[in-house]
Amino acid sequence: MADNGIHQITQAELLAQMAELQAEVRRLAEASTRNNAGKHEENGPKGPGKDNPDLLSVNPSKEKLTLDNPFSEEITNYQMPKNFTLPSSLEPYKGIGDPRAHIKKFQYMMFFNGPNNEPVLCRAFPTYLDRAALLWFSKLPEGSISSFEELAKSLINYFAAARIYVHGSDYLGTIRQGLQESLKDYMTRFAEATMEIPDLDPAVHLNAFKAGLKPGKFRETIAVTKPKILEEFRERAVGQMEIEELREAEKAEKRQPRREESRTIRSADHKDSGNRLSSPQSSTITPGSIQRGKGSSKKYSMLKS
Repeated sequence: MADNGIHQITQAELLAQMAELQAEVRRLAEASTRNNAGKHEENGPKGPGKDNPDLLSVNPSKEKLTLDNPFSEEITNYQMPKNFTLPSSLEPYKGIGDPRAHIKKFQYMMFFNGPNNEPVLCRAFPTYLDRAALLWFSKLPEGSISSFEELAKSLINYFAAARIYVHGSDYLGTIRQGLQESLKDYMTRFAEATMEIPDLDPAVHLNAFKAGLKPGKFRETIAVTKPKILEEFRERAVGQMEIEELREAEKAEKRQPRREESRTIRSADHKDSGNRLSSPQSSTITPGSIQRGKGSSKKYSMLKS
């Protein structure tokens, strides 16, 4: 695993990360305290004394600056594997979007990067939290988490409102292939939309996929063959995409000679016009031609008279 460029993490490094979380909580608490103190000085009495008894009785706000360990003793004392590695490509959850999608992705990434047991999942999970989600974790009661299931449910319940930004399966019915859009581009756009929908039913996925196809031979083929699963649909789609790419390549080859022929014609026209401008013509005026012209006009006038 280490050869793939994934950072190996030790128990000491995990403890260091917990210390960083504590420092972040302390920094936020100090900033909040300073802000509250500034507001009190701005809005409160000007100075201490007998005339200001309330000022003397005010107690400074006390906010805990240390981070409680929300994990049980069993999880805390678990010895992390020596060769354990953390996924490096997983973005932290910031409290926006469906938390369940983040939890599932975290579990999949952890599954491919080492042992997938409760203590490892619990102690590695805070590394992939940030902003509002990190503050949520810092406020968990001490010793309140004894399994990853509890940690995951707590996160899901707290950020349940964040799911309003996530599309449901009905949204797939609004995705349509454009008349000039290739099947490859349509499938890519459709796949990106499905990534945002948790627990998507494969049958709903397939039906929406077929319903969004633009009119044409491929849609007729799908209507006749009636693929029952996504894999069957993708197999037929691969063949159609190859046909579309071949047709596009043929069009590009036909356009290329036309462009070259057009450039050749323009070049020949340019040379011809240059020759006409540079070569002497009969319109050149000389003294002899002027004299001949005068004689011709005299003869014409005598004959006319």
